Amino acid sequence: MNKINEKKTNYRWMICAMLFFATTINYLDRQVLSLTWPKFIGPEFGWTNDDYGNITAWFSILYAVSMLFAGKFVDWLDTKKGFLWAIGIWSVGACLHAFCGIATSGILAGEWFVNFAEAKEIISHIGDGAMVVSVSVILFIFARFVLALGEAGNFPAAIKATAEYFPKKDRAFSTSIFNSGATIGAMIAPACILYIAVLWGWEATFIIIGLLGFIWMAFWVFVYKKPDGNPGVNKAELAYIQQDQQMEQTVNGGTAEKKLPFIKCFQFKQTWAFAFGKFMTDGVWWFFLFWMPKYLQTVFHIEGTAQVLPLTVLYTVVMISIYGGWLPSYFIDRKGMDPYAGRMRAMLIFAFFPLLALFAQPLGGYSYWLPVVIIGIAAAAHQAWSANLFSTVGDMFPKGAIATVTGIGGMAGGLGSFFIQKSAGMLFDYTGKTNMRFLGFEGESSGYFMIFIVCAFAYLIGWIVMKALVPKYKPIAVE
Repeated sequence: MNKINEKKTNYRWMICAMLFFATTINYLDRQVLSLTWPKFIGPEFGWTNDDYGNITAWFSILYAVSMLFAGKFVDWLDTKKGFLWAIGIWSVGACLHAFCGIATSGILAGEWFVNFAEAKEIISHIGDGAMVVSVSVILFIFARFVLALGEAGNFPAAIKATAEYFPKKDRAFSTSIFNSGATIGAMIAPACILYIAVLWGWEATFIIIGLLGFIWMAFWVFVYKKPDGNPGVNKAELAYIQQDQQMEQTVNGGTAEKKLPFIKCFQFKQTWAFAFGKFMTDGVWWFFLFWMPKYLQTVFHIEGTAQVLPLTVLYTVVMISIYGGWLPSYFIDRKGMDPYAGRMRAMLIFAFFPLLALFAQPLGGYSYWLPVVIIGIAAAAHQAWSANLFSTVGDMFPKGAIATVTGIGGMAGGLGSFFIQKSAGMLFDYTGKTNMRFLGFEGESSGYFMIFIVCAFAYLIGWIVMKALVPKYKPIAVE
């Protein structure tokens, strides 16, 4: 029997699993600060909502700038080395957070060679509270900068690996699987992080979670090889992976690997459509990710380890997003749509679910479980939307440009997140101090309701503009 007729191997799913674990670690590292600041870090340094908003906003803008170059960096180094550099840098950045307290005591009191407990004691006796806030915020922003620099490489590298190991019709589903690592990371983070913080201090959470990235790197070195040079991929699987290659070669003048100059990427409406979709919606996910622990504490007086169950339930609900990658496959395989049309149809459906966020605050008066579930559904819709949005890049750009365009879109998403994080911090402090009333809510609760309104309509606006820019499937031809 000819080998091409053999049952194909499934090594591509091994790669998908590695991408899943990388994304899980990525979001564990990203979640440590949002879970520990309300109960542990904020009181130690005297932070307000605005201080925390500044840290998350600067993380977003630094992530945005890094994304602009991370995609090109990954395309230059290629998938294997690019991913190693990315996760290595962000793991160092994650661990750096743990030493911000010691650095604060060193800068303000000249006490550098102390342990974590001694640093806390020194900081508590520094008379100038404003300086403690200022120095600690700057140090955390620096640690977030290193984290952002590395984390910016995760999705460009993952999307590039997906394009290398999966045909177009399977990319949204495989992307939704590895992208669910974001949800898993967020789901297991409360139990892991809050209990570690209680037992060993908030510093230990950054170090322990940060070390996971180095473990992943050890596996990636041996697991990843290009499909056509991977002994774990037989001819049948390779043929399946490369089933789109003939069409891509026709579109791109004989090769699917031609490079697009960085500046030229901005000449295409497809790039701007992807970037606008990211700009409008990434900030919504990051708002839920960064502010939900504070929301539970402020509005419902649930704090510390008491948040573990509601946050775990919220992100368990988000897990339904894994089916978001299946829906466009249904439209493509059963309805005969082209990949872009199928994804846009699915994304329109997903864009309506965040409207439920309009009811989160009103129904919270009955039980905090109602907004927990509602926000979980809205966040699930985001993840389903995001998996398909990422896949539109692989649909329309050659493989040699995928990471670059993904990075450009990530930059736009980071900018959108910067505005929502900065606005949220300022708004919550203002509404809390003035006890502002808005549509029946007062104080910080009114501020959260305002942000939920923005989150509710972001996806429909994003979809309308994307459809206007790229109404039909049109792959990029590289001349």
